[in-house]
This record gives sequence, C-alpha cells and structure tokens, in this order.
Amino acid sequence: MLGAPYERRTIELGTDDEGPVVATVVRRRADRPTGRAVLYVHGFVDYFFQTHVADFFAERGWDFYALDLRKYGRSLLPHQTPNFCRDLSDYFPELDAAAEIIRAEEGHDTLLAMGHSTGGLIISLWADARRDAGLVDGIVLNSPFFDINAPWAVRRPLAAAVARLGRRAPQRILPFGLGTVYGESLHADHRGEWRYDLAWKPLAGFPVRAGWLNAIRTGQRRLRAGLTIEVPVLLACSTRSFRGAKWHESATGADAVLDVEHMVRWAPRLGRHVTVARFDGGLHDLTLSSPGVREKVFAEVGRWAEGFLRAGPTEPAPESAPPAPRSPADEPADARAAAGAEG
Repeated sequence: MLGAPYERRTIELGTDDEGPVVATVVRRRADRPTGRAVLYVHGFVDYFFQTHVADFFAERGWDFYALDLRKYGRSLLPHQTPNFCRDLSDYFPELDAAAEIIRAEEGHDTLLAMGHSTGGLIISLWADARRDAGLVDGIVLNSPFFDINAPWAVRRPLAAAVARLGRRAPQRILPFGLGTVYGESLHADHRGEWRYDLAWKPLAGFPVRAGWLNAIRTGQRRLRAGLTIEVPVLLACSTRSFRGAKWHESATGADAVLDVEHMVRWAPRLGRHVTVARFDGGLHDLTLSSPGVREKVFAEVGRWAEGFLRAGPTEPAPESAPPAPRSPADEPADARAAAGAEG
C-alpha cells in the first residue's frame, strides 16, 4: 500500500467468536538508527496512513512501527465486524507482540508509545497493566478518548444502561453515529488535504455497537479511577472542540470528535508525571491539522522527548551524512522473511 521504505508484518492472534484474528505491524526504518523506536496506535474508524509522522521520527533516528489493531485497516478480515471489541484489553496481545518485536527481536533500548483517540485510551490502560514489565519509556497521547463527548446524563446514566445492553446484546447497533464533519475536514475529496482508504476510514464511521460502547465505558472508568503509569506522559490536544452536527468552517480549527476539556480534566489520573500541551487550531488528530499547527505539534513532541527521555537530537540528520550500514545478519530470520512486503 505505502511502498518502500515501509514494510509490514502480520501477527497471528488465534481465533475469536468470528473466526481467525490478526494484527499488522507497519515498519519504517530510520536511515541512521539510534536504538530508539516509536510504536504508534490509531483511533476508532482509523488505521495507519500518516506517513509524515513516521518521516518525522525516522529523520531523527527513530525506527517507526505502526500497529493496525485487530479488525482495523490492514488487519480487517472479510468475516469480521469492523473495529469491534468486547473489552479494550482484547488489544493487549498485539501490543505485547509488537513490543516484543521492537525490544527483544530488533534490539531497541528506548520505546515511545504514541496513541491517538481510542488508541490513546488503549495505550494508557496497557501501559498501566504492564508497568512492571518495563516495555515503554514514555507515552505521547494525541487527543485521547477519556470520556464520551455528550451531556452528563448521556455520559453517565444512559451510558450505564447501554453498557448493560452491551453485555446482553453486544452486536446491537445503537441509534447514533459519528457524523461526517470530521471526515469532511480531513479528506482531500471534501474539505481537507489527506487521502486515505474510505473503506477503512469512512466519513461517517462504522456503526456504533452496544458491546463496543460498553468496552469503551469500562476502560474509561478504569482510567478515571486512577492509573499508575510510571513513565513520563505527554498529553496533547486542541484548545477547543467543535460541537455542530453540520459543516461549518470553524471545524477546520477544532476537535470535531471529542471534548478537549475531558482530556485535560482526566490527565492527572494517568500517573505522577504528565505534561499537557494544547494547540490552537488543532484538529482531533493533531498530526492532520493545518501545516502551521502540526509543525508546532512535532516541535513540542521533539522537545518533550529530548527533555524527558534524553532522546535528542530533535533535528534531522544532515543530508550529507551517509546512512549507517545495516547487515541482514543483524536481523532475526523471521524479520528478514518479512522484509520487502509493502506496508
């Protein structure tokens, strides 16, 4: 899909009630590797296509790994319900496997986990559950899904009722969806600048099912009760949210999916070392914002990584510097077998 220098590797995850399950790791190697790596996890109705994010890290010596979770993007199989899960811990096996590839198989000594929206919630819960394993050295959360973007009566009493329904009838489709405003603000065929597969990331999203909403609500309750993430966390979000159901130009400079105040409110529940950075004009996926905004986002991520992970430099290597040689003998056999498969 992406072509060189991207490679993909399939992680076999057994079966569930719908049949075989897989996840997919997409890799972009740095030209001058430094032993540092990023593991990126997308949001709901999403998959990895943000190659400029990988380029930013790779130019600075970070090998970049993106994980298409089970039933998302490259990992979505014909027999599966798109983006569905019953518990957010269902995703922990592919996160464990990706970390094993990055740490044990490919020998990186620094791992930065980066999660967007629902991926930010999943990464947070996983990092808390695996805090004694030392898998990650830092976390960047890009507009994480810490609460439902709705009035209190919907977020609490109604969500509790839906959660009970989700346990009895998890595949029940709920009578509300995501709307098209955010998708219109992104896709180049509408009002945005980005091109991606609308079969994997449709403008109006996929149907919201009761079991999925129960999984989200359960995960959010765990987070709001307080996690114990031991590593530094950077939480980044926009300065404002867009709440309209129909298109308006103001949607091009705000989070049109979630309430950014929820993110800021619950940030202290992540752990003891959390930095919050807000960006005027930021979209829900900050890295897909207008060029000026995303430049500020990347600069902040670079400064934060340099300051808290001792992971400088934040500037790309000089173009005149020759790439460091990489011998095939340095790679494990299964990684060499996967090399060359396009992302």
